[in-house]
Amino acid sequence: EPENEKLFTGLKIWQTGDDILKHCGKYPVIYLNFKDVKTNTWEDCYELLASEIANLYEKHNYLLKNNILTETETNVFRDILSETASKVKSQRSLKKLSEYLQRYHKQKVVILIDEYDTPIQAGYKKYYDEVISFMRNLLSGAFKDNSELYKGVITGILRVSKESIFTGLNNVSVHTILNRDFSDKFGFTEDEVKQILIDFEVKTEYRQIKEWYDGYRFGETENIYNPWSILNYAIHYKEGFNTFWANSSYNELIRERILERDYDYIKDNFEKLLQGEQIIKKIEDNIVFTDLEKTGKELLWSLLLFSGYLKATPLPEQKNSLVKLQHYNLSIPNGEIKQLFKDIISEWLIEKIQISSSLLYNAARNLTNDNLKQFEKELRSIMGDTFSYFDKTKNPENAFHSYMLGLLTILGDDYIIRSNRESGKGRYDILLRPFDITKNGIVIEIKTIEDRKKDEGKQEFHNRINKAINEAKNQIETKEYEKELIDNKIKNIIKLPIIFAGKRAHIFTVE
Repeated sequence: EPENEKLFTGLKIWQTGDDILKHCGKYPVIYLNFKDVKTNTWEDCYELLASEIANLYEKHNYLLKNNILTETETNVFRDILSETASKVKSQRSLKKLSEYLQRYHKQKVVILIDEYDTPIQAGYKKYYDEVISFMRNLLSGAFKDNSELYKGVITGILRVSKESIFTGLNNVSVHTILNRDFSDKFGFTEDEVKQILIDFEVKTEYRQIKEWYDGYRFGETENIYNPWSILNYAIHYKEGFNTFWANSSYNELIRERILERDYDYIKDNFEKLLQGEQIIKKIEDNIVFTDLEKTGKELLWSLLLFSGYLKATPLPEQKNSLVKLQHYNLSIPNGEIKQLFKDIISEWLIEKIQISSSLLYNAARNLTNDNLKQFEKELRSIMGDTFSYFDKTKNPENAFHSYMLGLLTILGDDYIIRSNRESGKGRYDILLRPFDITKNGIVIEIKTIEDRKKDEGKQEFHNRINKAINEAKNQIETKEYEKELIDNKIKNIIKLPIIFAGKRAHIFTVE
């Protein structure tokens, strides 16, 4: 409509010239957003889909008042408005509406579909076949051989491949965050962020904002900011930095990949990511949902990347290659996403292994403050709380690393956390290097011994514990594991043996 010009007057798009401005207000628009279509059953999903389509038709209900529609078309239009139309008619609704709009406005239509894949993801492992079939027919009707269509845009996190959602669509051009085209359009650029901060009168030091919300790379464009996070921070900046970004559409799927599959594999990669390192992974830009069960641990990285949780950088040797890239250096882009990863791991510990958050924080505080007697008690309490979990675990050592990782992620703002690295004359188990060199550095050596045997006396059992503790202490000393801390000017160093006899932790020798 001509009156909509005031929405754009004075903005940057108004400086683009007549080639762009001549299209302003010219085309009728069909817009649908499926971001809220997330349910547990197909019946509920279809009800939400029908409701979104009904709301769309309601915005164009003027078509009922101008003798534009035939009697049959009017009846179907009213059925869609009342959400009583058949699934077949619902699937054809976008195609039919574009016909009506073209007939009324004497112009082809623009169709915009946002977050098309949210209902598909929600239906994964629940009602997948039904939702795939419906969405395929709905979108094909809108975009395939639609003579009333001027242009259309479909956005989503993933490009569904084998399910053939887009098979046969005419003149489709796909642009992902890995492509060069439109690479500066997926978020705010640095100049745009600086202007937003001026407009909102944000007083925070720019360097801190950059550390928290910058860091994305799309195509060959660096320093892209998450727009949702920047806008929320600009509004609420007096409340401090927060994790505004969480791609809720894919959270459940991602958490399932992270928390329930191949934990050792995931843990090792997450340790590297949380320490600011890069990992090399193959990225699939055509996701096959049905392959998630078979190859989920590899597709996890694609899910994380396209959902906004990782940054992808071409490998140096492939940077200028004309061959399509598949392997990338992946890293955590900024402080916000790092905190989200910590929250996911802590959630796993609290919900899956049922460790209380207060116990984790207290144990972490006592460890770093050299209050080791109390730390030992809390570590034992953690083991006691997870007793049933350990009984079900084939390799209890993996479970130990699980809650230890959770403990360490809580310390991540103050410590660089390393495991199984070379220092001195060997490889330590765990090392905590503080950013503040006046704080305690910590070297941990872990050993496991068999629990007390049925025919073993108490003193004999204690002797075995004490022997293991002394061996761990001696190993730390003779292998000079603290060298990395000393090289980084850490003067106060805690050398900590942790011996597990069955499910009980021992740090000090026993009488």
